[in-house]
Amino acid sequence: MSISPVHEETVRWLALLHDIADRADVIALSHFRSSRLRVDDKHDGSPVSEADRAIEAMARDLIASRAPGMGVLGEEEGDAASKNGARLIIDPIDGTRNFVRGVPIFATLLAVEENGVLTAGVVSAPALAQRWHAARGHGAYSGERRLHVSGVAEMSRAHVFHGDIGGRTEGRTPAGLATLLRSAERTRGFGDFYQHVLVAEGAGDVALDFKMQAWDIAAVKIVVEEAGGRSTSLAGDDTIYGGSLVSTNGLLHAAATTVLTSR
Repeated sequence: MSISPVHEETVRWLALLHDIADRADVIALSHFRSSRLRVDDKHDGSPVSEADRAIEAMARDLIASRAPGMGVLGEEEGDAASKNGARLIIDPIDGTRNFVRGVPIFATLLAVEENGVLTAGVVSAPALAQRWHAARGHGAYSGERRLHVSGVAEMSRAHVFHGDIGGRTEGRTPAGLATLLRSAERTRGFGDFYQHVLVAEGAGDVALDFKMQAWDIAAVKIVVEEAGGRSTSLAGDDTIYGGSLVSTNGLLHAAATTVLTSR
């Protein structure tokens, strides 16, 4: 897969991420909608499939051979410390519940963090035949197409996307969520990675997820930001460790976070 021209080291990171994503796509599609897919429940009740485990194991093996000294933070196997300040952050299958039910909205999320700064990210959704990538300071792309967030500046004209807001999320959704959704022109519950890359593409204006881990956030955050948008925690903090993610076109960010956190 061709990538946009960027600094040599960033090209190296993107090439590595694309290589991992290529292999992850093959693994994921070989298990997707298979009657023989093995799925277990983790300690928190969330599912993990044999495809999740196989993808993360492959990624760790590839990092060990291609980038020795690089750390890895992954959903399934935890944190392996970096020896050179760089680490891969991986969610092998973001949207595992979708994956195991045969819903094609799932992706492998890959990002490189160097000394605490996100420098490259790839989001690969093989069942949708789509992939998005970004490098710090060099823009976000889907294939050769450069991505740009929308210019919508009024919430009354905004398309607002959200993750799960059902009964099991009681106590986790912010006080102002209903007010924000009522103020939007249109709302949709895409959830997971997809809502955030849609904001990066300019197809939506605000994306909300209130229970996130670093591996859920890192890759989509850099894609949104390099498309000209903003991705922060619900509290407005510029971090992948805030436990939530609000992505916007930037123009609506202050309004969205203010309404969400109002009582």
